[in-house]
Amino acid sequence: MSTAEEVFAGGGDMGALMRSVDWGTTPLGPVDRWPQSLRSVLSILLTSPSPLFLWWGPEFIQFYNDAYRPIMGGLHPRGLGQRGPECWGEAWKLVYPLVEAAMERGQPSSIAEGMLPLVRHGFVEECYFDYTYTPVRIESGAVGGIFCAVTEVTQRIVGARRMRMLRELALSTGASRSVEHVLRATEKVLAQASLDVPFALLYCVDGRRARLLARSGLSPESPAARSELPLDSEAPWPLEAVARSGQEVRVEDLGARFGALPAGAWPEPITQALLLPVPGTGDEATYVLVVGVSPRRPLDEAYRSFLQLLARQVASDLSSARAYEQERRRAEALAELNGAKTAFFNNVSHEFRTPLTLMLGPLEDALQDGAEPLGPAQRERLVLVQRGGARLLKLVNALLDYSRLEAGRAQPAFEQTDLSALTRELVSHFESAAQRSGLTLSVRAPPLSEPVWVDREAWAQVVFNLLSNALKHTFEGGIFVSLAFTEDAAELQVRDTGTGIPEKELPRLFERFHRVEGARARSQEGTGIGLALVHELVKLHGGRVDVRSAPGRGSTFIVRVPRGFAHLPAEHLRARQTLEPVSARARPHVEGALGEQAPEAAPGPVLSRSPGTSHAGAATEESPAEPRARVLLADDNADLREYIAGLLRPSFDVEAVADGEAALSRAREHRPDLILSDVMMPGLDGFSLLREVRADAGLRAVPFILLSARAGEEASVGGLEAGADDYLVKPFGSRELLARVRSMLELARMRREAARQEALAVSLKEAVRARDEFLSVASHELKTPLAGFRLNLDLLQRGLSAETKSRVGERFAAAGRQVQRLASLVETLLDVSHATTGRLQLMLDTVDLAPLVTEAVARMREELERAGSPVTLDVAPSVVGGYDRMRLDQVVTNLLSNAMKYGAGKPIEVVLERTGDRARLRVTDHGIGIAREDRERIFERFERAVPVRHYGGLGLGLWIARQIVEAHGGSIAVTDTPGGGATFRVELPAAGGSPAEH
Repeated sequence: MSTAEEVFAGGGDMGALMRSVDWGTTPLGPVDRWPQSLRSVLSILLTSPSPLFLWWGPEFIQFYNDAYRPIMGGLHPRGLGQRGPECWGEAWKLVYPLVEAAMERGQPSSIAEGMLPLVRHGFVEECYFDYTYTPVRIESGAVGGIFCAVTEVTQRIVGARRMRMLRELALSTGASRSVEHVLRATEKVLAQASLDVPFALLYCVDGRRARLLARSGLSPESPAARSELPLDSEAPWPLEAVARSGQEVRVEDLGARFGALPAGAWPEPITQALLLPVPGTGDEATYVLVVGVSPRRPLDEAYRSFLQLLARQVASDLSSARAYEQERRRAEALAELNGAKTAFFNNVSHEFRTPLTLMLGPLEDALQDGAEPLGPAQRERLVLVQRGGARLLKLVNALLDYSRLEAGRAQPAFEQTDLSALTRELVSHFESAAQRSGLTLSVRAPPLSEPVWVDREAWAQVVFNLLSNALKHTFEGGIFVSLAFTEDAAELQVRDTGTGIPEKELPRLFERFHRVEGARARSQEGTGIGLALVHELVKLHGGRVDVRSAPGRGSTFIVRVPRGFAHLPAEHLRARQTLEPVSARARPHVEGALGEQAPEAAPGPVLSRSPGTSHAGAATEESPAEPRARVLLADDNADLREYIAGLLRPSFDVEAVADGEAALSRAREHRPDLILSDVMMPGLDGFSLLREVRADAGLRAVPFILLSARAGEEASVGGLEAGADDYLVKPFGSRELLARVRSMLELARMRREAARQEALAVSLKEAVRARDEFLSVASHELKTPLAGFRLNLDLLQRGLSAETKSRVGERFAAAGRQVQRLASLVETLLDVSHATTGRLQLMLDTVDLAPLVTEAVARMREELERAGSPVTLDVAPSVVGGYDRMRLDQVVTNLLSNAMKYGAGKPIEVVLERTGDRARLRVTDHGIGIAREDRERIFERFERAVPVRHYGGLGLGLWIARQIVEAHGGSIAVTDTPGGGATFRVELPAAGGSPAEH
């Protein structure tokens, strides 16, 4: 007989739980009556680590092990021993056909990923399982129960389904090129994902309103899907809180807010939703995604993570589409701008040609007029204007041609051409220019076997631009031109031995307006469209242009034009009616390449020290007695260089050079008074020259003016920030140039004068310091002999007899007074030395000013009365403070002596009083007084308000008095005395005050 302890031995928690059940009260009866087959199956079930389940008997009594408990969820522990139909509810109906087959017919079954709706957490839950039903036969051979092995795969099934939805969303919106397409594709994908996203709403929160952009799972009439919402406390969705905080918000009372909301695939209504921020959409507005939560899935961490990924995917799709739209708008704007620019170039080029024609035509007539020949100076000026106009016309023509080609408005005229003869003729126009530059120019263009269809003017433009480019960048060696047929094309090669092109620049060489930075060239002129024009003209012929080049090894341009005319538009196969003379078109290219149109002066510096004819607007020559300023001019354009030099020569000595390197060399050899430099020059440009000059100690202070064609505040500020003293934009007038040069030279002269004055001031300051040092030393040296002299004089006077004293006593007294005066002067000089060198020392102590002032007045009373200036004294009982007794006695003595000297023999009043925390001393005389304009000056060293020959003295007493008073933290001033005279007022801090610390 088996007991419960034996049958349910082991088995963990479920074994213990089974042992605690009174099985006698169940349909199975007591444990000791159970068949062996049941006990054996339970032994397997309880000891297995896999989730196992057992239904037994006709009532389907349930058993399960520890591993199965998570599947039971909230059905545990009441599910143990419970009848199957009572436990599983709706799910029992789904599995009963399999259960019946196993129990009635002994038929096993296996189900993979079967969905069972279970109520194990208080709601109907969507669950997925892999499970098998195995019949268990009892001893009689009948089926006694069903043994079930179960594995829950809900998370795997649901997770894979969600990932498929996200993948589908990414694929559907990945190719979207507009925000609208992203929104509609998102709606479509979410509408098919109702198991996980019963409904979804995407709102744009901007300002105080929210707009609905996308919707799925809800009808437009649904109160939960309003197209526009206010952002306030009355809003049905807390969109503002999500937008402001950037945090998700869970809403659980959807039924109360909106009534029953459909759950898509499930019959239960939706009760909760999650509001998620949609981050980083590339827009200033904020987006919020409202997602309904499936009523059959718990809103656990996995569900939240899925919805967060959904929000991020929507954000990424919106951001990509918005970026594409912005890029498309930028591209459209650039295309529109490019079209407007092309139209502008076309229009302005046309407008330029009319005035240029009216300028160049009369100029040509004037230069060739034999009836009224021009003077040399006028002819030189007109030739300069003609060359500048021709160069401008070349640039205008290039812009016009390129704008026509770019806008597709070119009207070529292709005709059968002896290309060999035409090419030789075009090259011949560069022969003299090559000779002047010391280069060889060779052409190998034998007659071709057949004519070539080309636009003659376009071909001339191609050859001229390539030769001009080669001539500009070649300084030694030569240029080699060849023309020959290949199998299917006419091939033109222009090879030079010039500076070459860096490899990184080759891909951009034929781009419009592109110029190789820092490339060495004879001239920096040009717009950067010459090679771009060549490329477009060759393409117009159905051909192509290539280049081979390396720095220091030259360049080879290869132009290939197809043979025949099948590749050309039939409407353009015609002869041009009128052709501009080739020579007229060649000349600007030659001159632009050389950049040296004006006749060059002899080698060496271009200096002028003799009077010359001034240009219009130039000032007359300076006086021969005045030294002429030396100006160094650097500009690679010979015409402009000669023009500027001509403007400046009547007033200055001018040295003109063609580049920055020559300018730097000449400046170091002979320091100029001013440097005038163009910005764009071959080799060392204007900015580089400026840096070199500012880095050179000998040239750093030389005024530097930059000349540039770059206008605008940014260019000017850039030049000034680089260290230039001035920045002049072309074109400029002669008077402006002369004014700027004169202004810079005058400023330089003023700076030199200021530096000289500063050096002089330093020298004077050093002399004063040396003088003060001398006074200090001399005063110390004088005190010793004076002390000895006074001592001996006293000894002699005491040793005299009474009779002798009666005869010479007065003389001894006079001598003693003079010695005392000399000692006082020495002390004064020593005080001056101490004060000026900062060595005036105060010996501070607690001093009562009342006895100090009384004693000083008593000491001088006899002398004052002898001078006819009786003194009255009004002293407060006690005025105590931290003072230097000896120094303040010196101040009182100086003021009394000053009153006696200038008091004109009239009474003197001395008053000492205390007002608050200040002590105030007044010394009043009724003498000559002090003029108002002299009152501040008399406190300076060696200053006085009266002539020295009348009153004597060094003019140091009041200065020393002020130094002592201010060292105590006080002040001294003088005012008028009513009725005439002067009153000196000294204020000092009394007890509780703050005298200066020494």
